[in-house]
Amino acid sequence: MSTRFAENQRVRIADRDAPGHVRTPFYVRGKEGRIERVLPRFLNPEREAYGVNEGTDVRLYRVRVEQSALWPDYDGPAGDVLELEIYEHWLEPLDHSDAERA
Repeated sequence: MSTRFAENQRVRIADRDAPGHVRTPFYVRGKEGRIERVLPRFLNPEREAYGVNEGTDVRLYRVRVEQSALWPDYDGPAGDVLELEIYEHWLEPLDHSDAERA
């Protein structure tokens, strides 16, 4: 099955005000990272939480974000990263040539 994003592709986590049950932490919204791993598809938790999923599923990705991008005063090692799992509808491509893989 095709994926929208590929491993090592640069992405931005969408910066949107989404009330209710979402799985994207506020502190990573608007931040840039790279796809570390493509994961399976799962029921959309943002719809499932309200019982209106109707069987829709969405791809999950593990995204790697540099700690210094998250915390301006971060003084740990330069290579420190946070890896978190983000659903596809929260990701935006940064590499235009890699966007919309079929």
